Amino acid sequence: MSAPASSRFDVVVIGAGAAGLFCAGIAGQRGLKVLVVDHSEKVGEKIRISGGGRANFTNRDLDVRAPQRHFIGDNPNFCRSALSRYAPQQFIELVQRHGIAFHEKHKGQLFCDGSSQQIVDMLLAECEAGGVERWQPCKAGNITLTGSGSYRIESSRGAIETPKIVVATGGLSIPQIGASDFGYRIAEQFGLRLVAPRPALVPLTFGGEAWAPYAELAGLALPVRIETGARKEKTAFLEDLLFTHRGLSGPAVLQISSYWKPGTPLTLDFAPGTNVAEALGEAKLRSKKRIANELATLVPSRLADAWVGQDPALQRPVNEAADKALAALSERIARWQITPSGTEGYKKAEVTAGGVDTRDLSSQTMESKQPGLYFIGEVVDVTGWLGGYNFQWAWASAHACASAL
Repeated sequence: MSAPASSRFDVVVIGAGAAGLFCAGIAGQRGLKVLVVDHSEKVGEKIRISGGGRANFTNRDLDVRAPQRHFIGDNPNFCRSALSRYAPQQFIELVQRHGIAFHEKHKGQLFCDGSSQQIVDMLLAECEAGGVERWQPCKAGNITLTGSGSYRIESSRGAIETPKIVVATGGLSIPQIGASDFGYRIAEQFGLRLVAPRPALVPLTFGGEAWAPYAELAGLALPVRIETGARKEKTAFLEDLLFTHRGLSGPAVLQISSYWKPGTPLTLDFAPGTNVAEALGEAKLRSKKRIANELATLVPSRLADAWVGQDPALQRPVNEAADKALAALSERIARWQITPSGTEGYKKAEVTAGGVDTRDLSSQTMESKQPGLYFIGEVVDVTGWLGGYNFQWAWASAHACASAL
C-alpha cells in the first residue's frame, strides 16, 4: 500500500544543518516539493555555536583551482568539482543579499559582525522562499525501496514516500547537540563503503607525569610552527597554540590533529622565525641576567620558566651557562618533540573525518551508487581545514546536489 498523498515529496532531506537547509532551499526554489526531516527541535545548531557564536561561514582564501589542498580524505580531489562550481564569493553574495554584515578575522576567515543566528535565519528564509516543508522534531526510521523504485521512510510523524533522499546528517562530533551515526547506517544499509570516522579539528591530550610541568601552563597561548608526519606526508602549520590542563589546543593543534596519526610525534617550534641558539649565544657574551630572563625575551615568560625549571644546569646567569646546556635548550625550543596520548574525542571535535566513501559517490551530483540516494556535507569523507572551509564544503556539496535534483 503506498503512502497517502500528503506524505509524498519530490525530495526528502534528512538533516536540518548547514548542508541540508541550503540544499533544501535551492531545490525548493527550483520548483521541487521538498521536505526536511530532523530529529532535533532546533535547526542549524552547529552553525549557531560555531565561530564563538559568530559563525565562520566561509573562507575567501579558498583556491577554487586547487581547493583540495585545504581538505583531507581518502581522495582529496573528490571535492574539487563541487567547490570549483560554488565558490566562497557566491555564498558571500547570498549573505550580502540578506543584509548580513561580516568581517575578515584572519587568513581569509569570514565571520558575522552580529550573531551566527543570522546565517540560520538566512537559510530558513531561503527554504521558505522555496516552499520547503519541515518536520521537527521528527525521527526518521526504517528506509525501504518500494516496488515503483521510490523510497519509503518510516518516521515518527508517519510514512513518507519519495524518489530522492538527500542525507545531510553530519558526523559524530559534538554529540551534546544531537550528532548521530544515522547517515552512516543508511550508507551501509544500501551497500556503500565507509571510511572509518574519527574526531578531527580536535584538542590533543598528553597523559602521565611527563605532562605535569606543562599542565601548569594552562591558558598560555603563543604562535608556533607545528608539524607531523615524515617525508611526503609531512604537514606543518603556523598558528596559535593553547596549553590546557590535559594537553594542547588552539588553532595550531586543531589544524594538525586532522593529519596526526596515533603513536606519532609532533614537532613544535616555539619561536618560529627566530634563531634561538644565536640569540642565547649573543646574550652569553653581553649579559649577566638569568637564563630564564633572557629566554623570556624570545618566548612567554611562563614558558621560559617551565623550560628552565626542569634543568638545574639552566638555573643560573646566562654568562655562566655551559655552551652545551644552551645548545640543548635552543634545540628544545626550536624542535620540541612530543607524542600525544590521544584526543579529546568527539565531545570537543569541531568535525568528523572519514564518512561515506567518495568512491561510491558522484563528485558532480553527490548521488551514490544507489540511484536516488545522495550524501552531502560532513557525512561524506571530505574534511576541511579550520577557518570556514568545512562550511564552504557544506554549501558547495549542497549546491551540487540541489542542481542535480
